[in-house]
Amino acid sequence: MQEEKHYKTIVNLIEEHEVNRKVRELKDNHETLNLYWTIGKEIVEAQGGNMRAKYGDEIIKKWSLKLTKLYGNGYNTSNLKRFKLFYLYFPKGAALRHQLSWTHYKAILPIKNENERNYYINQVILNNLSTRELIQEIKNKSFNRLSYADKENIKLIEDNNYKLTIEDMIKDPIILKKEETIEDLNEKAIHQYIIEMLEDKFLELGVGFALIGHEYKIIIGNKKYSIDLLFFNVELNCYIVIEVKIREIKAQDIGQLKFYVNYINRNIRKKSHNETIGILIVKKKNKLVIEYTTSKDIYITTYDFN
Repeated sequence: MQEEKHYKTIVNLIEEHEVNRKVRELKDNHETLNLYWTIGKEIVEAQGGNMRAKYGDEIIKKWSLKLTKLYGNGYNTSNLKRFKLFYLYFPKGAALRHQLSWTHYKAILPIKNENERNYYINQVILNNLSTRELIQEIKNKSFNRLSYADKENIKLIEDNNYKLTIEDMIKDPIILKKEETIEDLNEKAIHQYIIEMLEDKFLELGVGFALIGHEYKIIIGNKKYSIDLLFFNVELNCYIVIEVKIREIKAQDIGQLKFYVNYINRNIRKKSHNETIGILIVKKKNKLVIEYTTSKDIYITTYDFN
């Protein structure tokens, strides 16, 4: 009994320490971002304001020598240039997202396109990406593979005040990991491999996907059918049917997907759920097939291997 009492005391102390440590980390990150932003602001103003700041970095060179002597390499020329860019890209300090650390922002700063920067910032917030995961997303060119049409008006999300669509989530192509042995597999095994990869890929998106079934079985009349992947997305409040084809899209593929979507709508979807979405993932698109067969609840994308 006495032993348990001391153990609980230790647990409470550790828990209090961990909570306080996380609070301190958040506070330190907030202060660090504000410091670097303010340094950037001072540099820009010393260079004559936003319009003249892009010309000449003599001030940066001079200041970096002094600051490096006083405080070390954290204030070298390269970092002062980053602080300056940090301010120029985010001139409203209140718009900084403190879910991102300086290392997150440092990975985003080389991106010149504002919409692209906003996209990756949103991804960090939505998916709680580490810096390493963010860098991988940038390397994988996730922004370039976005399937939604309008890439010219991506706004930074406000905390708990955003509305996602399926177009925000799926990429084209979806990049999968390729094992060396895949070339030796038959078509059925390759199909199965891709489904398993996609199962992980959609769950990795982290924006509300929950797996309902892998090769999900349904019975209509006396006949059994198998849906490659069935998800429910809590953000979209709907079921998502995914079918995979390891070839070019055919018109009958759309019909099959609509068939499954209709079944889920009529037999599984509840009244409180939104209409079911169908996603067809193919090796290659055919624009004419897509033009004449798709509907508002059917989305087509492709897969590729890295």
